[in-house]
Amino acid sequence: MALLNDRVAVVTGGASGLGRSIAKHFAAEGADVIVADKQREPREGGTPTHELIETEYGVGATYVECDVTNKADHMAAADAAEGFGGLDIWVNNAGVFRAEEFTEVTEDEYDWLMDINVKGVFFGAQVAIDRMLEAGVEGDLINLSSVAGLEGSADFITYTASKGAVRLLTYSLAEKYGPEGINTNAIHPGIIDTSMVNEDVPIVGSETESEFLQQVPKRRFGQPEDIADAAVYLASDMSDYVNGESLVVDGGRTNT
Repeated sequence: MALLNDRVAVVTGGASGLGRSIAKHFAAEGADVIVADKQREPREGGTPTHELIETEYGVGATYVECDVTNKADHMAAADAAEGFGGLDIWVNNAGVFRAEEFTEVTEDEYDWLMDINVKGVFFGAQVAIDRMLEAGVEGDLINLSSVAGLEGSADFITYTASKGAVRLLTYSLAEKYGPEGINTNAIHPGIIDTSMVNEDVPIVGSETESEFLQQVPKRRFGQPEDIADAAVYLASDMSDYVNGESLVVDGGRTNT
């Protein structure tokens, strides 16, 4: 039996990258999927995620235009889930990255990153949990953080602050809503080979790639499927007793 049969999931940022892989893996395990994203087309190209899911996996899927800095857009995604029978799984995946010199960060740059990475997760979680409580659903909330939210980095301080906030928000929600049957967990990816990483964190294929990989015991970069597999586990009954956890998926780098 598929692990997510008869469940309905919202994946923010689900059109591209990690979100696209998560949405596809959920569909492969039997879930109907709402792809909530600012853009319909995948950043890496190809068939829109919701269309691919309907064609290849035979489950329900739809696209909802979603700016995660706008609570009303989260509510529209939750409404779309109602059309498939009600929300069971919510993945706060949408996020952005920027490296900067700390003393040169402007207020506009700070607000842009924090609005997406923190405000977007906060209100996505708020809408998801409110719908689950209203329906009496024992659901799963999964927040995408980063290893940068665990150990920090001198090269992208604003980003690490945002992902650290996601980590602590996850713990707090797990404590508050665990008694209601809602599990809240975070995934902390390392360097994952996606179009966003290749454009914004130019390590893959660069002169520093070999040096970086010497710090990763697995000696490879992560693939989107590595994160999607972790998300399937956290969304399934296999992780029913996992709540408030930080699942690190980085090939062992943070342990070296």
